[in-house]
Amino acid sequence: MIFELLSLIVILPMILLGVLLFGAFVIVPCAFIFASWYMRINERKLQRRKRDGANIAFFHPYCNAGGGGERVLWVAIKAILTRYPDSHIYIYTVETAEPKAILNKVQNHFNVKLEPERINFVRLSLQKVIEPQTYPYFTLLLQSLGTMILGMEAFMKFNPDIYIDTMGCAFTYPIFRYLAQCPVGCYTHYPVVTAAMMRRVKHRLVSYNNRSAIARNPLLTWCKLLYYKVFGWLYGVAGRRADIVMVNGSWTEEHIHELWRRPLSTHRVYPPCEVSELKKLRSLVRDSDPIRILSVAQFRPEKDHPLMLQAMYELRNLLIKNEMLWNKGISGSFLRDSICEGIPEGSGTVDAGRIR
Repeated sequence: MIFELLSLIVILPMILLGVLLFGAFVIVPCAFIFASWYMRINERKLQRRKRDGANIAFFHPYCNAGGGGERVLWVAIKAILTRYPDSHIYIYTVETAEPKAILNKVQNHFNVKLEPERINFVRLSLQKVIEPQTYPYFTLLLQSLGTMILGMEAFMKFNPDIYIDTMGCAFTYPIFRYLAQCPVGCYTHYPVVTAAMMRRVKHRLVSYNNRSAIARNPLLTWCKLLYYKVFGWLYGVAGRRADIVMVNGSWTEEHIHELWRRPLSTHRVYPPCEVSELKKLRSLVRDSDPIRILSVAQFRPEKDHPLMLQAMYELRNLLIKNEMLWNKGISGSFLRDSICEGIPEGSGTVDAGRIR
């Protein structure tokens, strides 16, 4: 009884007083400091932008990879420099190649010619934090947190006027939205987590994102499904920090609508596909030549090349009497040191397909 009275008379008022003092001397001054800093940042950016032009930064750590995502990056840069000639382009990258070598590769691979003096590279050193090999477990979450670390390094090295992500690193958006105080745009090729991934886990199917040990265990399956749902919610919170969202097709658009819930800010922009040079080539195919099927894609687990090979095997069985009339080829590149799971190492042929 005495302790309860003491709590009501002394301890609770002390706690309330402490909270009020903390708010008055810590939270309120910090809020004023943040507001002042925010206004100064915006004012300085506006003055410099009017004087020198806008600084537009692209977040694309592997800008020298030579894939379809990189073509989107360089074509976008070309379009911006053509439309806004007074703008300055900065690219956050972990690449170590010289700028001239990177731009020469861009011209040779994509037929996109850019002036080296108009492109600036901001070199990032924390490459390890975004490599999937660094995180054997909880890869999605830890790799996403790694992009936040790399994003902080990017922000500390250069604060742009406009931030554009072309690699799908949604967890960097809050950093540039709130700390850099700049508009955020993104081009999303593939959502990090999808309903299809959750269905595989829920139905306990063994896949590249669901190991057999987890698929066999109901408790681990439930835990992983909960993990995916929590991560999907966090992914949506981060994605909604983007002012403008661009996606590469209707499939990605549907998933982004479901996860980010920004239908009015999401726009479908198909990737650039240059065919003018191909149309100039003279066809060397004769009517008597066998039919050739060529699949071009990076060797990545989500591309599911083993399923494609199984389909080709079934097709060969259907055409067992005329199997010389067709030929299947698979062509693509590897991302860094990644291994194409499911394709025998060192094999030159797989069934009727050729690995080039």
